[in-house]
Amino acid sequence: MQDDTPSYLAPLNSQQQSAVLHTGPPLLILAGAGSGKTRVITTKIAWLIREKGINPHSILAVTFTNKAAKEMAERARQIDESASSVMLRTFHSFGAWFLRRYGKAAGLDSSFLIYDDSDMKSLLSTIMKEAKKSDVKLMAHNISRAKDYCLSPGDSSLRVIDGSHKFSEVYLLYEERLKQTGNVDFGDLIKLPVEILRKEPDILSRIRDRFSVIMVDEYQDANVAQFELLKLLAGENTYVCVVGDDDQSIYRFRGAEVKNILDFPEKFSGTEIIRLEDNYRSTESILKAASSVVAHNKGRLGKTLNAKRGEGILPVLTYLPNQDEEAVYCASLIENSVRAKKSKFSDWAILYRTNAQSRGFETKFIERGIPYKIVGTVRFYEREEIKDALALLSFLANPNDEVAFRRIVNKPTRGLGALTVDQLIEHRDGANLFETIKKRAVTMKTKAKIGAETFIKIIEDAKTLLENPLTVNVKAGIKSDSMKAGKGLSLCVMQMVENSGLAEYHFALDDVMGMQRQSNMQELVNAASDYPCTFAGLLDFLEVLQLDKTIEDDDLQSSGPQNSGGRVTLITFHNTKGLEFKNVIMTGLEQGVFPREEKNKDDIEEERRLFYVGATRAMDELYLCCCHLRRMFGRTMQTGKSLFLKEIDEKCLQIFGSPPRDFSEDSCERNSEWKRGQYIFHDNYGYGSVFDIQDTDDGPLVKVIFESGKKLNFLSEHQSHSFVKINYDY
Repeated sequence: MQDDTPSYLAPLNSQQQSAVLHTGPPLLILAGAGSGKTRVITTKIAWLIREKGINPHSILAVTFTNKAAKEMAERARQIDESASSVMLRTFHSFGAWFLRRYGKAAGLDSSFLIYDDSDMKSLLSTIMKEAKKSDVKLMAHNISRAKDYCLSPGDSSLRVIDGSHKFSEVYLLYEERLKQTGNVDFGDLIKLPVEILRKEPDILSRIRDRFSVIMVDEYQDANVAQFELLKLLAGENTYVCVVGDDDQSIYRFRGAEVKNILDFPEKFSGTEIIRLEDNYRSTESILKAASSVVAHNKGRLGKTLNAKRGEGILPVLTYLPNQDEEAVYCASLIENSVRAKKSKFSDWAILYRTNAQSRGFETKFIERGIPYKIVGTVRFYEREEIKDALALLSFLANPNDEVAFRRIVNKPTRGLGALTVDQLIEHRDGANLFETIKKRAVTMKTKAKIGAETFIKIIEDAKTLLENPLTVNVKAGIKSDSMKAGKGLSLCVMQMVENSGLAEYHFALDDVMGMQRQSNMQELVNAASDYPCTFAGLLDFLEVLQLDKTIEDDDLQSSGPQNSGGRVTLITFHNTKGLEFKNVIMTGLEQGVFPREEKNKDDIEEERRLFYVGATRAMDELYLCCCHLRRMFGRTMQTGKSLFLKEIDEKCLQIFGSPPRDFSEDSCERNSEWKRGQYIFHDNYGYGSVFDIQDTDDGPLVKVIFESGKKLNFLSEHQSHSFVKINYDY
């Protein structure tokens, strides 16, 4: 390193330094697991400001979680305080920022709110009135996927998502109703900016002038719409740097497209690639096992990880009779290690493919007094009492929010039945819903009139508070001393949950959970104290909450005794992204469980990446479990060992027990052809069988009839990942 090299570059290895010092053409940083990519990104931001004189205001850095964005911002500021002026956001947060300023080009007012999946389903249920919840859920999912691909209701390519005519019709009605509310959903936060930038050259020019540097973290998780947005944002003179790992692209079910990173050099001419291959997390033995699986993928740019922590002990593969014995094995393994003082409970994580697999471990851990925590349970902002309180705030911010209005206008019961609510929504006559209920309250029958007037007063009192918080006696409206307001916007939140009756309603619902629900609402009140008690503060608060819903209630649901040794983590493979543990146990490594049965080539490659992600979470010890029998879909089934276990050289493992019998040697080839009479399982519709297959330009169209009598068609090439083929062998 030269003498004039800044001192803050000293901790970086040669690959990391090359990435930081790179300028000029587009740069793709292939960052292997545990290779220190966050340090590289944050250091590069500071270096561009300090050494290259880049105005921090002109740097846009985008990542995929608010937690990562906050961490990157803080680490960059530690090197150079002026980095606080960098726009460091998630993709969706950037989209919201853009639409607040330029949304009028799409007919959107800047006071819009953001609908989450639950809100989408609520709005769709008013369109699909006779549909089952599972059908509404599937429709919401498909609309979200369509927006991930920047597809509108009239696009012919919609058939890739859902080939039925009904889908485009419902999608169109949904868009019309959503526009009527004045709000957007998550997909719109990317899709609408893309559409505006395509149609408005003045706005495009203004944005390109604003940002001279664009950096994208976790680029392997970008979907098609996000890729289109990046292409539009990047002008001829924009320096573009993306960081990601093609071997860790595991969110295809959310719309992530691994081709974005594989094709980046083609899409951005002159791209240079720098590989970060020094791994500082795992031992060489763990990396060998993980890499030997993902190396079977064809769709990858390739890299070779170098373990900086030495060889380590070989991963352990144990064959077990069934899932009950698997739980006993895991419990004993952890207990013996902790008892021998080789580890703490918090050093251990148990990984599984689906949340349903956690039950056996929970039962056994409770029985044996092992403390544990579950990642991926009900999130704080998805709890009923919090959704109710947020609906009140949302309607206050946007009095045309139909979803919020339906949720809270008659909760607690105020005599405003479903028919009355429907009539109010259908006959708003150009006015917003708040003005409509005020106008029509005078003609209502006594009980409904009193309920409407009560609701009107709740909203009007809150509006008065936001308009002039210093002159309002909030305490006069508080009915109890059980909850306490702080400063700022917490005054408004406190007033609304108390005056609406929600605090009392949820407290009284359940003797056991009432106090917890009230505590949750108190936490919401506390969170609001960081925002000013104004309409602008309210909009900021709601936006941050909606975009920050990846944060869970302490990120965990916990059980078992508390002690200084912490708790064992129970977690799905997908939720492990970005985490690390000293010791990892990967369970359910059977064909049909992990990987799921009968996937196509792209699905199998993603499942290999998921295995790789799980294995590379381990720092010191890795354990693999495979069972002879497993209860699945209500039946006990004989299993074969996972394809992925066959792809690891046995010399790389310590093996205990005998492997289960394979159904056939060619099962690892994953023949994905569908046949008439094939028995299948679908998460939403249950069991069914294939009754017909037709050839189309987009591949086989498979027709399924379920035990319920419902029939469903799907394109094998694009939608087979939603189905599991069942092969019984008792």
